[in-house]
Amino acid sequence: MFFNRAEQFGSRVLFKVKRDGQYRDITWAEAAQKVKQFALGLLELGIEHGDRVSLLSENRPEWAFADLAILSIGAVNVPIYATNTPKQVEYIVRDSGSRILIVSSDKQLRKALEARPNCPTLEKIIVFDEIGKTDYPMVCTFSKMCQVGATSDKEGLFKQRLEKVKPEELASIIYTSGTTGDPKGVMLIHDNFLSNCRSVQQILPLTEDDICLSFLPLSHSFERMAGYYVPKYMGITIAYAESIDTVRDNLKEIRPTFMASVPRIYEKFHAAVLENVKNGSPMKQKIFNWSFRVGREMSEYKVAKKNPPTTLKLKYTIADALVFKKIKENVGGRLRYFVSGGAPLAQEINEFFHALGVTILEGYGLTETSPVLTTNTPEHFKFGTVGRAVPDVTIKIAPDGEILAKGPNIMVGYYNKPAETTEALDSAGFFHTGDVGVLDEDGFLKITDRKKDLIVTAGGKNIAPQNIENMLKTDPLISNVMVHGDRRNFLSALIVPDFEKLKQFATEQGISYGSMSDLVKDERVVKLVGERVEAVNKQLARYETIKKFAVLDKEFTLETGELTPTLKVKRKVVTEKYRSILDSFYDK
Repeated sequence: MFFNRAEQFGSRVLFKVKRDGQYRDITWAEAAQKVKQFALGLLELGIEHGDRVSLLSENRPEWAFADLAILSIGAVNVPIYATNTPKQVEYIVRDSGSRILIVSSDKQLRKALEARPNCPTLEKIIVFDEIGKTDYPMVCTFSKMCQVGATSDKEGLFKQRLEKVKPEELASIIYTSGTTGDPKGVMLIHDNFLSNCRSVQQILPLTEDDICLSFLPLSHSFERMAGYYVPKYMGITIAYAESIDTVRDNLKEIRPTFMASVPRIYEKFHAAVLENVKNGSPMKQKIFNWSFRVGREMSEYKVAKKNPPTTLKLKYTIADALVFKKIKENVGGRLRYFVSGGAPLAQEINEFFHALGVTILEGYGLTETSPVLTTNTPEHFKFGTVGRAVPDVTIKIAPDGEILAKGPNIMVGYYNKPAETTEALDSAGFFHTGDVGVLDEDGFLKITDRKKDLIVTAGGKNIAPQNIENMLKTDPLISNVMVHGDRRNFLSALIVPDFEKLKQFATEQGISYGSMSDLVKDERVVKLVGERVEAVNKQLARYETIKKFAVLDKEFTLETGELTPTLKVKRKVVTEKYRSILDSFYDK
């Protein structure tokens, strides 16, 4: 597929990457040349059909070049998160039996070399960046391999291997980060990915003139599909953000027409808008509040597909000029819609942005489903849901509420784990997602929680913690939260505040403190957070309310292992880390 597209689009821009302070273009033709050269280099190393090649790198064009080269010769790409530890890298390389490990930089090379002694199948490490002289004969650079490929006499073999690749053959083994236990290697075939591309193409109005900004890790199936395979399939330009910290700046530079992201980013955008309004003059606040009310009214007409009254249209035009246009300029000014996935998006946040004229299309899927199962579209859109099943996918709800899915995008199984495969895939071909949800009368799916995350209190009440957590996180003061209470008498919570806002509060209240640990224990801070918790409690059933909480002095992070790569809280890790605090809530 890629080489056909490259022949079709030739001199059009496929990738944009920031080098030396400015974005540079890479055309389809240039990309095809690199892919072919690297593929020939892999053939010179003796990579056979079906061999596994691991890829440990941040997002960059070379990630795509390597991926496409691996797939084009019938080998299997095993992506690894750039945030993984040496031990995690070792596990994946060893479990997959990878012969080659491709890394991005000297930092990742050090991880690879630390993992190498316990990876018996590993023969070669290839580095994207240029590195100096190395004492390790097994290490070479990407540019060197491309040079080898450029002078290779295996052109005929390359064509044979390219033609030999079949849709039903293994393309990738993606190790799920998981929130508990060792990761499982999800086996996805070429047609799993291609079927998902075909489904998305039928329902999302994207064209060759679109441009997307990519910043979520390509090693995650959501970004690999939404920010890479789908754009490539449809001839769309892909621009790489420098990092997650520069996304706001890169949005203004690239001015994308669509972008995939996880809810955590929208939560931060939401908090930033509210903070900006709060710090504005009374007149600015009055204008925003009036505009927001107009926007909400217009949003209702849009969702209902009704023609708004002329007076409302006029008001909306004024609100757009005064407020909405400026907010949209902060995301580039051309954005037609965001796509949200990887974790549940709070309905309030989606409604908030829709009122401002920014559409977020929330979808749902898992690594095992390549990943898209359902999505909202501009044509079929409903708040509080993850949309309808994409073409060729069947969704049904099991008697216990679990979401089951069937279609050409479902994995073939877990690598070297037949028992887990049998547990996940039933005899009728349905994949058991582990998520709980309901289908409404229009076929829209609503996720209520992860089956394994459901809290069953000592009183026998079933509670979905994510719903409560999302409600709490809409408060600008609360950065992150984990609700706890399985087999307990009541619910409690670990709350991570927005530390900048907390410091601002301390300054306003004249609170002196020596460390963040001191500040979060100050009775005025605890009282402030308690008021925010109580505001949410008033919207909940009594058994769902938070009775006790602790304000933490550190953010949950990827580096400390408390978050997955899509920024979901690893409940088991956080629970163990803060076990003493949680247990203290329930001491008699």
